[in-house]
Amino acid sequence: MYYNYVLYSLKDGGLYIGQTGHLIQRTKQHQLGKVTSTRSRRPFVLVYWEKVSSREQALKREREWKTSKGRRYLKERLKNRLLK
Repeated sequence: MYYNYVLYSLKDGGLYIGQTGHLIQRTKQHQLGKVTSTRSRRPFVLVYWEKVSSREQALKREREWKTSKGRRYLKERLKNRLLK
């Protein structure tokens, strides 16, 4: 199984989109500052994830989410979660 995930930065209010085969482990890496691209944006909250069956599907979904249409989709899905 692979996962697509969205992290919400409590520092800057931005979203980080990624994919992994080990969701809990990868989220911990982000929190501990072991991921260069997100180190300065900590702390994070895992706000959304989807499970897919293959890495190819996860990569495709990640690319979709990183488009302007994909970001609009995510922001609409997350609207209620981020307001709490």
